[in-house]
Amino acid sequence: MKKLKELVKKNYSIRMSDSVIKKFPNLTDKWQYDYGVVFKGMEYVYEMTKDGKYYEYIKRNIDSFVNEDGSIKKYSKEEYNIDHINNGKAILFLYRKTGEEKYKKAAQLLRDQLRSHPRTVEGGFWHKKIYPHQMWLDGIYMASPFYAEYATLIGQDEADEIYDDVAKQVILCAKHTRDPVTGLHYHGWDERREQRWANKITGCSPNFWGRAMGWFAMAAVDVLDFLPQDHQSRETILAIFKQLVDAVIKYQDPEIGVWYQVVNFIGRNGNYPEASASCMFAYALAKGIEKGYLDCSYVKALERAYEGIIYRFVEEDEEGLLNLNGVCMVAGLGGNPYRDGSFEYYISEPIKTNDLKGVGAFIKASAWIERLFK
Repeated sequence: MKKLKELVKKNYSIRMSDSVIKKFPNLTDKWQYDYGVVFKGMEYVYEMTKDGKYYEYIKRNIDSFVNEDGSIKKYSKEEYNIDHINNGKAILFLYRKTGEEKYKKAAQLLRDQLRSHPRTVEGGFWHKKIYPHQMWLDGIYMASPFYAEYATLIGQDEADEIYDDVAKQVILCAKHTRDPVTGLHYHGWDERREQRWANKITGCSPNFWGRAMGWFAMAAVDVLDFLPQDHQSRETILAIFKQLVDAVIKYQDPEIGVWYQVVNFIGRNGNYPEASASCMFAYALAKGIEKGYLDCSYVKALERAYEGIIYRFVEEDEEGLLNLNGVCMVAGLGGNPYRDGSFEYYISEPIKTNDLKGVGAFIKASAWIERLFK
């Protein structure tokens, strides 16, 4: 724990947030989910420091999309893309802080997508309209925490219905993607077993992609922030979270403390330590410990993870700004060109420095580690 406390003193959440503000002053190109990961990290930093520059960064960038009537530039509900819900968390943050009607209306617009979003036979959201009959781990993070928080702020009249639906998404995804042997979760599931990547018996994709499980771990621990204490499914979701954490810890690299692109193939030729998944698991551990979902026996895994993240992936440039190396730029299933979910596919995707999915996850992890040990 001594090493972890020394790292906490270096305020990496603040330093990385300041680096993002300098390097990426305008996150306005398109309505994309990775911006929301950064905004959520900065929300935590703002709450911790009360420094208005983090609030202003979020507000200025979100305001470039949200019009006074609550419409959202560069967003199309009819795409039915679950990723497009993620930035709604920043909209809810701004609504909490300002009470402005435009944020309420924008949040309602995103919630409206979920009313008509296509679903599996059991009621799970499709990942996207262009990926029919499929649930991916990523999608649970994109929509479920927003959906649950929406119920606490705006959707009070339909709150119970939303909480049940939120829980259903997490539980269905866990049920269909969890491997009973390893306890790890496959990236995606096709209820019709039509995709070439889908196992003809289980419907699951063939490999355990690190960031997909990272999204799912963050989703579960974030949903618990808003699901009522007496909700009938709260203990089930808590159990799903603990089972995933326990499974993932078994695949933590014993020497460097981080996780690999394909989690269960440590040391396999071509596989590599991957920053975003490692940061997401560190966040889930830190928040789980701080919230009391995980006991103090998990601190050792957290310490090894964060130390590994700092020494393996984080570097300081000549201006004193931080960079995050080793982030898989993107990975998916199906599409054109076709992504088959093989080991060879996952290790073939580009590796990037300062990809915002990884940077946002690093800020989130650092903020909660600092909260836990300060």
